[in-house]
Amino acid sequence: MPGKVALRHDGDVAVIAVDNPPVNALSHDVRTALADAFTRARDDANIRAIVLTAQGRTFVAGADITEFDKPPMSPSLSDVIALIESIQKPVVASVFGTPLGGGLEITLACHFRIAASGTRLGLPEIKLGLIPGAGGTQRLPRLVGMQKAAAMILSGDPIPAKDALAAGLIDEIFEGDPAASGIAFARKVLAEKRPLTRARDREDKLVALRADPKTFEEIVAVNTKRSRGLDAPAAAIEVLRAAIDVPFDDALKLEREAFVRLRAGDQSKAQRHIFFAEREAAKIPGLPKDTKPREIKRAAVIGAGTMGGGIAMCFANAGIPVTIVETNADALKRGLDTIEKNYRASAARGGMSEADVGKRMSLFNGVTGMDAAKDADIVVEAAFEEMGVKREIFEGLDRVMGPRTILATNTSYLDVNEIARITRRPASVLGMHFFSPANVMRLLEIVRGADTAPDVLATALAVARAIKKVPVVVGVSHGFVGNRMLRIRSIEAERLLLEGALPQDVDGALTEFGFPMGPFAMSDLAGLDISWRMRKAQGARAEIADQLCEAGRFGQKTGKGFYLYESGSRAPRPDPEVESLIAATSKRLGVTRHPLDRKTIVERLIFPMINEGARILEEGIAARPGDIDVIWIYGYGFPLWRGGPMFHADTVGLSYIRDRLREFAKQTGDKRHEPAPLLDTLASEGRGFGSLAKA
Repeated sequence: MPGKVALRHDGDVAVIAVDNPPVNALSHDVRTALADAFTRARDDANIRAIVLTAQGRTFVAGADITEFDKPPMSPSLSDVIALIESIQKPVVASVFGTPLGGGLEITLACHFRIAASGTRLGLPEIKLGLIPGAGGTQRLPRLVGMQKAAAMILSGDPIPAKDALAAGLIDEIFEGDPAASGIAFARKVLAEKRPLTRARDREDKLVALRADPKTFEEIVAVNTKRSRGLDAPAAAIEVLRAAIDVPFDDALKLEREAFVRLRAGDQSKAQRHIFFAEREAAKIPGLPKDTKPREIKRAAVIGAGTMGGGIAMCFANAGIPVTIVETNADALKRGLDTIEKNYRASAARGGMSEADVGKRMSLFNGVTGMDAAKDADIVVEAAFEEMGVKREIFEGLDRVMGPRTILATNTSYLDVNEIARITRRPASVLGMHFFSPANVMRLLEIVRGADTAPDVLATALAVARAIKKVPVVVGVSHGFVGNRMLRIRSIEAERLLLEGALPQDVDGALTEFGFPMGPFAMSDLAGLDISWRMRKAQGARAEIADQLCEAGRFGQKTGKGFYLYESGSRAPRPDPEVESLIAATSKRLGVTRHPLDRKTIVERLIFPMINEGARILEEGIAARPGDIDVIWIYGYGFPLWRGGPMFHADTVGLSYIRDRLREFAKQTGDKRHEPAPLLDTLASEGRGFGSLAKA
């Protein structure tokens, strides 16, 4: 296939190079061209060895995911791999960049593999709700052993070249040109007359497992601690077990059957939706393509508390010097001590070296006055969620900071436009809403103000990528996207308590649905007093939660909240006092309590959120349904395998959700339950939110 794969000769060595930018994905055209090139090299009597490599910035980074939902076309990747394996001449894969998924699987068919020093190799299919489908689960264990193979396949995380060499996945690490290095290695193989042993024929690293099958169970147990509710890990375990128990070709068939079954399932469709939605979120409507971000050499963070410290760590982790500003020396010391403690804990777990700890701590400059931060290119304010506090800070920043400094607020719900108007530079102001803990959570809601300049927005996106966050641009609205929808869920959760549910009923329903925690356990973890303070500022009330706060029950930090916590334990225990308080409140408000099943609880919590998501789309606060899904997956623990609230809505069916919302509206008298016009229209037309992305 001209332009997709090049075949050239270097004497008696054939060089086959994939050229399918940007990441050399294994599309049908590429597979066809590869089959042709390998056939010609195999049949050419003048060719004694073959090198497989690629053009561009990376070796083959995987399959073409856009083809997954299309009818299969020959040759398949398995066909190409079988062809390579049948060749009786040395075949060397010379890889660089990120050989992932099918890109790594095709190298497993080669007799030898060499990699550039910065290469990262992996089988990430599990992250798309899939398993390797072209022999990866069978060949990899034979090369690196089951312990390493299971860790790679069940986590989906790539490994660096040095680890791949130590494990036996590659035969050499090279510096310089991949093609030239591959040719040199191939000539060495020919000169030394090395045996051509195929991965499929290697059995030495499986012998011990066959003698002691219990070892396999121990290996997979270590690597499946976070796989609750997911289909792909269970399928991967079964086909990995087949590598021990089943003849190779039969195991390949089992692997392919499992791959096809998973590919057609809802979980993989949901995970692939998020894969593409995350990339779509980077495309900002109305932002000129030629917009250049401002250069960020130094950052500053206002506040050294939990959030401020976490944000500062994000900058330091990316190698960006950061000034932390606090109001007094004691608060500053506590914040810096906490940061160092976090780094040292990471070092103790093997996440970094002691030298790394020192290097990162050297990037922090703690001060007690804004003047010392005046050279920062971007400032992120992370103070209390009170407009008066924000006003004082932004007035000070406006006086002190240079004219090109970007001023960002980490507010989770306040009006970014009002904050911008505090300054004389509203074009340089926007929201950068981090999620707690900021140094861990991947989501960053970037709030575009009415006056935010294009280059300021572009800079925020560039910063997000530099600090390894998943950015989603949203508009100004109370709570933006995530917290606006969360507020609806919180209101409904309280209402369910009054109607007959207990905290453990609500939390149990949502964890069964796939959330890591339910709303009441989460409130206890965060601290009930935080939301209480916000409600009081807004003149709002939550009957049960406010009574708990008034009684000094703030959650885990006080040992009591919606649940009881034994000393030193984070495990919630139902509390008879809370149950009595709930029952008494229902009676006082004239609400007749009745049993609520888990399906009803889930629908009462999730469907109103979806309805609010529809309103958010109508108002243009979010540009796409997928943006909302990305926010909820990465910021709020929505189960990845359900694809986010808007994708889940399409899976359930909008007509069913609309009808249930109307029932809820009748039951509660809450107009917020009335179907949003967009949801109603889509349901009437038999469409889903996914159709909006294609409109």
